[in-house]
Amino acid sequence: MEDRPKRYMRETRTVRTSYVFPPDTNHLGTLFGGKLMAYIDDTASIAAAKLARCTVVTASTDSVDFIAPIRVGNVVTVEAMVSRTGRTSMEIFVKVTAEDLKTEETKIAAISFLTFVALDDDGKPTPVPEIIPETDEERWLNQTAIQRAEQRVLRKKQSEELAHYLSKMPL
Repeated sequence: MEDRPKRYMRETRTVRTSYVFPPDTNHLGTLFGGKLMAYIDDTASIAAAKLARCTVVTASTDSVDFIAPIRVGNVVTVEAMVSRTGRTSMEIFVKVTAEDLKTEETKIAAISFLTFVALDDDGKPTPVPEIIPETDEERWLNQTAIQRAEQRVLRKKQSEELAHYLSKMPL
């Protein structure tokens, strides 16, 4: 078995904070889901690159669960960190919070998991360091990632089957 370097989860922590302005929102005055998804992917990619120290690409957005609205005037904070590594892939955990600076109310607005793959200079998958959890939260994220990986494999297989079936259907 190869001996890969190791890095702490905290070393991959990446934070992005932005005001939510009217052009960022929908007709209800809440942040567009697609805009938030772009923030999530961008922040997660930086966390993955902090671990891999090479080019990384999004392999999947496993989930984005919208928990609470993010309103115009709020501050949105996107925090990402690598929660588990495979040989060349990384699961990234993302927590999104919304804060009202006037009332100091802060709430978790979304939770997301993404998978990234590290690429070498030829665009081929390349090994990444192993990740080491330290806190209880980090250990929980790391240990529960095994179940998410199993679900990810099943979902990908189902998507491939659906794509095969749909490619035979005229639209």
